Amino acid sequence: MDMRIILVPLAVAFGIGVLLGPLVIPVLRRLKFGQAIREEGPKAHQKKAGTPTMGGTIFLFALVLTAIPLSNLFFSDRLSDLFFLLFATLGYGILGFLDDYIKVVMKRNLGLTARQKLLGQLFIGCVLFWVLLEVRVYRGENPAISTITIPGTDIHWQLNWIYLPLLVLMMIATSNAVNLTDGLDGLVAGTASIAYGAYAIIGMAQSNYMVTIFSASVVGALLAFLVFNAHPAKVFMGDTGSLALGGGLAALAVITKTELLLLIIGGVFVVETLSVMIQVGSFKLRGKRVFRMSPIHHHFELVGWSEWRVVTTFWFAGFLCAALGIYLEVFLG
Repeated sequence: MDMRIILVPLAVAFGIGVLLGPLVIPVLRRLKFGQAIREEGPKAHQKKAGTPTMGGTIFLFALVLTAIPLSNLFFSDRLSDLFFLLFATLGYGILGFLDDYIKVVMKRNLGLTARQKLLGQLFIGCVLFWVLLEVRVYRGENPAISTITIPGTDIHWQLNWIYLPLLVLMMIATSNAVNLTDGLDGLVAGTASIAYGAYAIIGMAQSNYMVTIFSASVVGALLAFLVFNAHPAKVFMGDTGSLALGGGLAALAVITKTELLLLIIGGVFVVETLSVMIQVGSFKLRGKRVFRMSPIHHHFELVGWSEWRVVTTFWFAGFLCAALGIYLEVFLG
């Protein structure tokens, strides 16, 4: 394996992100794109009110400015994969940007309504499915057959057109799961960079270097963002960033045919989502809460953990999940 395929885009995206941060953050501050903190959240978070949000634009610009030129330079024969990944990432990023804009500029705390956001996610998912079919036809593959495989085994199922609702559900679930996780300084930037790092290695193992360049570019851009987003954060990514990262992860799972493996690589996001579902279900059925607050990272805060301890613990958990995912796909797959 030539590690330069990972290291070059990572370094370039990091450099661009570090340069963009000091330019973008003052603009967000001047435009008064400040974060509003939920009153029902942890009281300690109230001091974060007014911190510039929509900072996801920093690493999204770094991603685009890195992935497209490098892909054209080195591997122009599979650009369709790159544009599929970018469409998913930027499509959900635009949806998140609209949500942030309504919250911050139009002063509507809830942003897009649940129905509007769901319709947007459904539309992007359906377009991605159509693009996927077009790519398969272009490559001479059977467009009507899509398979999913149990990680680490040879067991697989052909889903045919049932793959459409699966893809759409996966896009919606992953983007919302990453969005739920975005509640502490550096939490999503760190866990997502680890998950994307796993896909950079999987791309190398599958000889799909578009996946590797894209994933490594995201890792570099996120590490640059962490320079400004680590506790105490100077900027938040907002829904602009978190929805984009979720959409990109789901798209990577589609391109690499690791749809079920994503549940392992993104284990932290799965646990965060389950904690919300358990909390809501328990309160509605029994009138009791299981956690002091959900998502679960807030539970640990209220137990007495420092924000930095929660974040680094979740990073470590994300690393273990990513390592397990790489082992199942690269060494047992």
